[in-house]
Amino acid sequence: MQRYINKISGSCWLAVLLLITYAACKSRKKVPDVSHIPVTVSVARFDQDLIQIDTSHVAEGLQSLQARYPVFLPAYVEHIMEFGAYNDSARQIPLQMRMLLTHKDFRFLQETVQQKFPNLAPLEKELAQGFRYMKYYFPDFKVPRVVSFISAIGNYGAVTIDTILGIGLDMYLGSDFPVYASLPDYPAYMVRRFSPEYISTNSIQALAQQRYPLPAPGSRLVEQMVAAGKQQYLLEQILPEIPDTIRLGYTKEQLEFCHENERMIWQYFIQNELLYKSDWQEAMHFMGDGPTTQGMPAGAPGRIGYFVGLQIIKSYMDKHPELSLQQLMENKNLAEIFNEAKYRPR
Repeated sequence: MQRYINKISGSCWLAVLLLITYAACKSRKKVPDVSHIPVTVSVARFDQDLIQIDTSHVAEGLQSLQARYPVFLPAYVEHIMEFGAYNDSARQIPLQMRMLLTHKDFRFLQETVQQKFPNLAPLEKELAQGFRYMKYYFPDFKVPRVVSFISAIGNYGAVTIDTILGIGLDMYLGSDFPVYASLPDYPAYMVRRFSPEYISTNSIQALAQQRYPLPAPGSRLVEQMVAAGKQQYLLEQILPEIPDTIRLGYTKEQLEFCHENERMIWQYFIQNELLYKSDWQEAMHFMGDGPTTQGMPAGAPGRIGYFVGLQIIKSYMDKHPELSLQQLMENKNLAEIFNEAKYRPR
């Protein structure tokens, strides 16, 4: 069974290294030594292989491409590009693919991606380290095959397809890439995260959601927050060098607001009796993406439920130091976790 997960994703690797160095200096948690765990990542450049297809012989080119990407190519055609069901005899697929490959906007996008990501060695190194932590905390974790692609800015920053992790490089061209600003579906608060430093976080989060899916939208708000907090806690352990701002998707000012007003934020949920409500539309105010959180001061970021959930999980793990990360993640009793956390911000 295939599972597809969509995660959105100054954008130079030097900036990323500086952020990593700063975060490592600030870290208060002793991270385990995983240097002995053998992991090598080599990203398969589907984006480059696709553009090499001879547009006069697209059907033959797709057959050759499928031999190298037997699982990813059909998923790319059907679910990412939404061209319809993929099979060797479908005449419309080569026609649609030829239109894509010869379209000037797609060619421009591919050239931009190639200029931005001529090689992916820094990313491969960062992902390999994250996968080492995954194998340390989850011994049964299988390192996925990593494939890069272009989705024509289709909102696919990271996808999982069986044992494949796909990375849509066109969603990480930097917040200053002018095409993003011209698209109405991508407001500024989203575009600022369309940068390379978010690739690893989005990739690990996609793998985490494949392994531990989030509860249905109709679940009680407190359960959604605890589940989101579990995944944020996992990201902290798997990507300890990545700054909190990147993992949560907040600006520095937004994260400072959350820490400085943690008690006020919690009281808002209590006083408005929101924790045990299961109205998915209301829950989206706190779990969905957005520039701010409706009903709270302007400094409160969207997805504030993720911050609250993370604090609940930290409180829970402080009270249960004997638990491993895997035991935490496999505990599906979200109400029990919340009750035992006894979260009370000061």
